[in-house]
This record gives sequence, structure tokens and C-alpha cells, in this order.
Amino acid sequence: MSVMQLALYEKYDLRLPRYTSYPTAPHFSASVNGRVFESWLGDLDPAQPLSLYLHIPWCREMCWFCGCNTKITKQYDPVGNFVVALRAEIASLLSKLDPAHRFKVSHIHFGGGSPTALKPEDLRAIMADLTDRIDILDDAEVALEMDPRTATPEFIDAMADCGFTRASIGIQDFNPFVQRAVNRVQSFELVEDVIARLRAHRISGINVDLMYGLPFQTVESIIETVDQTVTLNPDRLSVFGYAHVPWMKKHQNLIPTEALPDTAARWAQYEAIQTQLTSHGYSAIGLDHFARDDDAMAIAQKSGLLHRNFQGYTTDRAEALIGFGPSAISSLPQGYAQNDPALARWQRAVEAGKCAIEKGIAISNEDRIRRDIINELMCNLTVDVAAICADHGTSADRFTCEIDRVRAMTQDGIVEVNGTHIHLTESGRPLVRAVCAAFDTYLDHAHGRHSQAV
Repeated sequence: MSVMQLALYEKYDLRLPRYTSYPTAPHFSASVNGRVFESWLGDLDPAQPLSLYLHIPWCREMCWFCGCNTKITKQYDPVGNFVVALRAEIASLLSKLDPAHRFKVSHIHFGGGSPTALKPEDLRAIMADLTDRIDILDDAEVALEMDPRTATPEFIDAMADCGFTRASIGIQDFNPFVQRAVNRVQSFELVEDVIARLRAHRISGINVDLMYGLPFQTVESIIETVDQTVTLNPDRLSVFGYAHVPWMKKHQNLIPTEALPDTAARWAQYEAIQTQLTSHGYSAIGLDHFARDDDAMAIAQKSGLLHRNFQGYTTDRAEALIGFGPSAISSLPQGYAQNDPALARWQRAVEAGKCAIEKGIAISNEDRIRRDIINELMCNLTVDVAAICADHGTSADRFTCEIDRVRAMTQDGIVEVNGTHIHLTESGRPLVRAVCAAFDTYLDHAHGRHSQAV
């Protein structure tokens, strides 16, 4: 890496949102409550398919890098009590949809935490509750995030019985020294066995997660992990930079900060992963995903149909996503609504028959225009601001200042601007969040506490 490259990366390596929504979650407020959210549900168009997200906030042990909303338990009673509440929330929220119609679902995603913390019979019961109330489309994607350490053969049997089509497996890094430093010890052989079992059950969609920026990682160790990973032949990979936010996640204080890479090392690791995956035949998708050319995500990007939601990049185009479980965020045409992230408060609300929404935001027409611009940049690395404005019946003149701010970045070679057309260069790909930030009217650079841009 040249001195010039390093200076450029340090200039734009800001603390910025990941733009899985716009406006982003820090700007949600109590102005959206359970009553508002339930009215939004009642107004949903039954002709449009839904997307569902179920947050399972349980893990057997804490990974010290984790930034998710999760709880640790080795006993099943609290998990079982949670399942009872989750099933009650499913029944309650789905009953708020137009009762004259049976809604269809194009995408279901179980996230966490670790959904593999569930007993197989509870996974079956949750899926039965869903299918009792909605119809899952024949081509729907039904996905689940997996901790391979708790993905038992019986759990995978249940996934197959319930019609799951995709699994997302957390690898992060195969180096034993790095694994011990982040309290996530799992062998290559274990992951290999889990993927083989999934494919034997015709759960053929395989995602894997890798991370860079972890303690004691080096370019050499990361390349070794990538080379091991591609032998598993996943269709998609998510590559995330570790976000060290111990003021938000106290367990991250257990990570030896002196072993974390500096900005130059993080960038070198990111570039090594990208180069290595490309050499193995994977195409870069947006900011941090990779896919084989024949995968639906790569095809969606080439067709300009890639989308981004709270799970990251997706092929799902549903206009409404309903979230279940503590901290789950729903994205509806009218705005965003988030469940209470505190498990105990969420559970008490649901058990009392109340909606557990804690906060959210109703989105304006202005928000929708800016969201579309940011989504195009995040997904396709290019946008015609005038075309987006025309779709919304307005003029691009309103974004003259924003386009000028982006144009100033052309001198650094990260974007090309031609009139209202903005295009990220390949070297600008990892800095796309900095370009999006030019259109973010909510962003407070002085007080924001987001993750590093890379």
C-alpha cells in the first residue's frame, strides 16, 4: 500500500452508518409506538408479498467481537420461555393484517444471536405458526443464521422438514490463535461437516461470514482462511470489518486492543480478501459481499435489482418487512419500527398482549428520495440522481449541494461525476458509505458513534 493510498483511506475512514436503512436507527424515536405500528400493519396491501425477520437473541457462549443483541445461557428454560413469547407475538402481529385476505411471504430470515440455540421441535413450532397464518411462496427464500458449534444433526433435520432453502454460517476466521482471542473456537472440519449435512438435506444455499480487523489477524492468516473457505464452495460470502465499540458492547473490552490492526493493516486485510476471493472466481457485490456469477445475488446486481435491508444485501424486493423478537426492526412503506431491545421488557409486553414497539420513525417523501439514492449507491455503486428525482416527480436541482460535495471527491479518484450521474470507481468501492453520507441530512459527524467506514 502506497503512502498516497494510506492517506486517502485515513481521510475517508470515518465513523459512518452502514445504511441498512434511511433514516438510520439512531434517529428512531418514541413518536412511533405500538398503536402507530399496528395501524401501519392494518394498511398493508395484501396483493404485495411480505418479508419476515425473526430475531433469536440466544447463544451458548459470547463471541467477544459480537455486536448483536444477544443473551448467553447454557440452560434451555429461558430459551423455551422466549419461544412461548415469540409465538404469541407472531399470532398477535399477523392478526393485525387485513383479515379479509391471506398474505403471501417471499422471504423469511431467522437471525440472532444464534437460531441454532433453539430446540428442533421449537423451530418446527414457530414455522408451523407462520404457515398457519400466511402462505410461503414456492420460490421464497427461507434462511437461517447458524453457529456451526450448535447446529446438531437433529436441528438440520428440522430445517429440512420446515422448508429452509439457505443457511448463513459464521466462520469469521479459521486461525486458532485468532479464534481464541475472540472466544470463537471452531475447527474447519466442524464447519465442513455442517455444510455437508445441509447439502445432503438439499439446503443448497450456503452463505458464510468472514471478518477482518480482528486481533492478531495478518494478511497471511486471512489469505489462508479465505483459501480454506472457498474449498467449502459457498455461493455467497459476507466480509465484515470488526467494529470495536466497547462503549456499546461491554464484552468487547475482553479483546486485547493492542492486538487490533491499525487503519493501514485493516485496509491491507480488506484488499487481500477481495483480491483472493476474486482470484477464486467470486464477484464483489456492493460494499462487503461476494458471490459466484450464477448466484441470484450476482444476477440481481447485474440487473440493477439488488436491495439492502437490515440483514444486509438481499435479493428480496418485498416492500414490507415485519420483525419479531427483541430489537427486531420492521420496515414498512410508512416507516420503520423497532421492538424493545431489552429481552425482559419485550417479553413482558408480549405476554401482556401488548405490542412491543419501543421506537421508530415515519418517513417523508424527502426521506424516500434520499433513501433511493443511497440504496442505489450501496447496491450498484452508481446512481443517476435526476432519474431518481424524476421517479418521485421532482427536480434534481434540490441536490445541487450534495452533488457538489461528491464532486469534490473526484480529485481523490473514488468517484466519477457527470452531471447528475455518480459512479464509484473500483478503488472507491470500500468508501461508498462516505459518498452516501453526502445525501444524509440526519448525520451528525460531531456526535455520531458509528463503526469505521472500512
